Amino acid sequence: RNMTGKRKTKSTPQESDSADGQKKCRPEEPTARPTTAEVPTRLREEVERLYKLTMPEDFYLFWDFCSLLSPDNPRALKEILGLRLVATPGPNYHLHWTHDPQPDPWGVTGRGYYRDSPDSLPVFLGENEAKKGCTITQMGDNMFAAVHLFLGRKRKERGGRKEGGKALDNLEEELRERAESLGFSLEQKTKGMKQRDKKVVTKTFHGAGLVVPVDQNDVGYRELPETDGKTLMKRLCKAIAEARCDEDRMKAFGPLQEMITFVQFANDECDYGMGLELGIDLFCYGSQYFYKVIRQLLPMAYSLLKRGLFGEILEAHLSSRSHDNLDQLTSA
Repeated sequence: RNMTGKRKTKSTPQESDSADGQKKCRPEEPTARPTTAEVPTRLREEVERLYKLTMPEDFYLFWDFCSLLSPDNPRALKEILGLRLVATPGPNYHLHWTHDPQPDPWGVTGRGYYRDSPDSLPVFLGENEAKKGCTITQMGDNMFAAVHLFLGRKRKERGGRKEGGKALDNLEEELRERAESLGFSLEQKTKGMKQRDKKVVTKTFHGAGLVVPVDQNDVGYRELPETDGKTLMKRLCKAIAEARCDEDRMKAFGPLQEMITFVQFANDECDYGMGLELGIDLFCYGSQYFYKVIRQLLPMAYSLLKRGLFGEILEAHLSSRSHDNLDQLTSA
């Protein structure tokens, strides 16, 4: 097994022992939300039909908040913070700005919900600046927290300038009061997000980590061999992407092809997380020379993990990916 990667023994198990000694899945701690948005059922159903995702309640409640701020123009955040509320329209609904096909195409510009599985609710809101890299910064577990954190950053950038300061103050006060009345945390890292960290099997290039089912025998994930905390993997990707000629590039592909073989062995033994990790890393690196391999790895991983919708998002991304035209709404 050393030749094909090894399963990673987790320091914190994903399962707990019951009183009778049987292994049982540890239940997620419910988060109490005292209020629901006044959104017609038909609208919620339409959202789920178009996007094939169940949206968290904070999505609708934040829209209500923006509507209260400016009934005639719920997109008023753009005037104060430079943010646009978006939901990518039409046939391009799977397109968004981040390097990872797992975040949702919903949220505020440059930010979006991150899910470990399309069948589960988002685990946090992430932020990514694609022109600067693939890192996803966690911004709380609801829209109010993400915008509040962004607002705080804006205030620091302004320094002592008075222009527009009153508008920021008013927005911050109203945002905080509304979040508190609804029971939403404004923390960047909530208890639920910290609990998820314990389930992360590997960080990946984007830093947000991958969560895949791992049973009591550690079946479900094994480490990519000889990646040295991603340093060697990044070096391998660079050698391929920046090769001087096709001959050099083909030689550089050798170690990657060996890893793909390891992934096939891992899939045969139900360690589906290995292929997901390699595919996500290549996707995050962003070079067109990896597209063929990505299409080979990720759809298979998502299928085996029963996350097929992410495969659709992936294909939409690869078909129109560009570092020059990151705003897909402008061209939609």
